[in-house]
Amino acid sequence: MDRQEHLGRLQDGELFDLLVIGGGATGCGIALDAATRGLRVALVERDDFAQGTSSKSTKLVHGGVRYLEKAILKRDKEQFDLVREGLRERGRLLKNAPHLAHGIRLMTPVKSWFQAAYIYIGLVLYDLLAGRLSLGRSRLVGRATAQQLFPQLDLDGYKAAVIYADGQFNDARMAVTLARTAASYGAVCANQVEVTGLVKEQGRIRGAQVRDRLSGKAWTIAAKGVVNATGPFADAIRRMDDPDAPSMLKVSSGIHILLAAGTVPRDLSLMIPSTEDGRVLFMIPWQEHVLFGTTDEPADIAVDPVPGKKDVDYLLRYASAYLRRPVTRDDVLAVWNGLRPLVFDPKKRSTQELARTHVLTESPSGLLTMAGGKWTSYRAMAEDAVDAACAAFGLCGGRACVTRELRLIGSRAYYPDAWKDLVVREDVAPALARSLFSLYGDEAAEVLRLGREEGLLAPIHPEHPYIGAEVAFAVRREMAVRLGDVLLRRLPLGLVDMRHAEEAAPAVARIMARELGWDEARCASEVESARRLFAAWYSGEAAPADRRTDAVVEAGLGNQSFSSPEGKGSTVEAL
Repeated sequence: MDRQEHLGRLQDGELFDLLVIGGGATGCGIALDAATRGLRVALVERDDFAQGTSSKSTKLVHGGVRYLEKAILKRDKEQFDLVREGLRERGRLLKNAPHLAHGIRLMTPVKSWFQAAYIYIGLVLYDLLAGRLSLGRSRLVGRATAQQLFPQLDLDGYKAAVIYADGQFNDARMAVTLARTAASYGAVCANQVEVTGLVKEQGRIRGAQVRDRLSGKAWTIAAKGVVNATGPFADAIRRMDDPDAPSMLKVSSGIHILLAAGTVPRDLSLMIPSTEDGRVLFMIPWQEHVLFGTTDEPADIAVDPVPGKKDVDYLLRYASAYLRRPVTRDDVLAVWNGLRPLVFDPKKRSTQELARTHVLTESPSGLLTMAGGKWTSYRAMAEDAVDAACAAFGLCGGRACVTRELRLIGSRAYYPDAWKDLVVREDVAPALARSLFSLYGDEAAEVLRLGREEGLLAPIHPEHPYIGAEVAFAVRREMAVRLGDVLLRRLPLGLVDMRHAEEAAPAVARIMARELGWDEARCASEVESARRLFAAWYSGEAAPADRRTDAVVEAGLGNQSFSSPEGKGSTVEAL
């Protein structure tokens, strides 16, 4: 995707069938579904694709083990349907983006045989609900076998363990891949374009007023229908339509920490099914490191929310309780916080009780809002949203959804051991080949060709496989326009080791400067913004200017007072 080309199309006065607001999992999924049905689709994202919730998940593609337990114990059909849908969608996601998603095994240690039987029976049901899309059967093992499989665990006092299968993926790359795939079917997509108002004709929404946050240029996008897919910010867009619209979301925060490889086995993860306050925690190998999370606390809406010290300490305490070697703050390589948009139910006492289901609403003026949900079900949510848009706005002409079996960019000529052929054919190190295929799939060779042509084969950091060509590719083909777009989303470096990402920032900025025409002052500004963001996340402290409060969000999802000239952005602006 070329950003300037897509901006030009957004500005040329074309009447779109559908305007999608929000470039996270839901918005990108909706754009893809609509484009593959032949609709003229525009998508705008105020920040970067997946900058918010959609890049800060636990990286699991799952049906939701905890929801199944609640469904059974509370006879909650909503939770049961959520699990069944999630397992179906888990299988589809793994098939449609095999370079970005794969199956993993998780172990749950138990202290009694009764508990072992209880959990095992539940996981057998979990497997059965997946049907032909199952990732494998769950199994029950004794303590000795569990200790052999997971030597890092302290299993004193435990009787056995249950092992089951689920999925894992790269969420940020999945979002940009969805946007690129949508663009390949004709969708027009652009990041750093904020909606400043909704356009109405005779009481019906017929588009939106937007502004390019990089150039400051403002214009109107005309559309037959508008879909609000802005995650935690959905209520703010709803109030652009109706200032008196009641809240439909509660937001909870989920903290994750990254630890060094070796904390868990390479092929086995830990699932803690119930903490003292009822949470579920996961310790999972991810990107050659180990991810541990997540917390679940009520939160205020913010862009790039800062992880709280209390929540990090909570995770460290639980990690130390399960591992033979306790972990401390010094072991934390990265920490980040994601906001979950949960559909509000006044009968629920806490955010942990809210189902991760999705809700689709239509306002009297025709604004469609898709709220709630989770990454695993993004495709089903998109299908529901486009079905509703077709009915509400007279679109589609009876054309049905085709995304259930639709391979995404990077997976169309992909096969599991293709990286080995790349090692031989392109004469590259196995670690680099594996890394490229895990991020780009069948486009890996194209990234290498770019590296040879531009002299960008050197790694951006000596302890990681990412090379300079990936930065150039991110700018040219994936609309990366800020340093944080590359360090945190196109590449996962900033999410696995913040110190190394900060060290790599100057080299990455120089490559982006060559691609985007930045001067030295802009480069320095981008690097400083990265340093400030990583410092805030790691310390758990942010200056007031680095936060976007509810008041700012309610004023219109970020207003003029929160913007600055290109190259002189605050931490939020630049990352």
